[in-house]
Amino acid sequence: MIFIKFMGGLLIVLSTTLMGFYYGKKYSSRLNNLIYMEQCIKILETEIVYGAVPLPEALVNVYNKGNKKVSFVFKEIKDHLLANRGGDVLDSFSYVINSLKEKLNFKKEDIEMLISLGRVLGSSDREDQEKNFKFVLSQIAILEGEAKMERDKNEKMFKNLGILTGLTIVIILI
Repeated sequence: MIFIKFMGGLLIVLSTTLMGFYYGKKYSSRLNNLIYMEQCIKILETEIVYGAVPLPEALVNVYNKGNKKVSFVFKEIKDHLLANRGGDVLDSFSYVINSLKEKLNFKKEDIEMLISLGRVLGSSDREDQEKNFKFVLSQIAILEGEAKMERDKNEKMFKNLGILTGLTIVIILI
């Protein structure tokens, strides 16, 4: 009987601990993905502003050169852009919103930043494009700072909360 109680308690603590680590990891995942997104946007800036590469080809280059955890978004944008030749770039950027939320743990403001890039991409000359990229990159830097503060505050809390919740449940059941 004691062995069954011990195993049940261990399973409860283990499951709540894993839940805490899962929710805590979302915060560090968001920060890492923002950093990877910044690198991808820098690659896109280089391709468009300095290389004068057409947008679909530039998006493929970003997919190939960037971190695959994030750069798949640019391949999806390119595929949607080529499939809907009548649509504009903003439609293609809006198409990937669900991927950004679910796979990259992006918040609303992170998505808005990327959508704002889609609004201005290809709608002006190189100098204006360069200014737009600098603006988006400065926004990402601000979002990274916020994500780092959230991670520092919440990641450890969720991990500890998972362990303590499991221990509390076991104590109550004993």
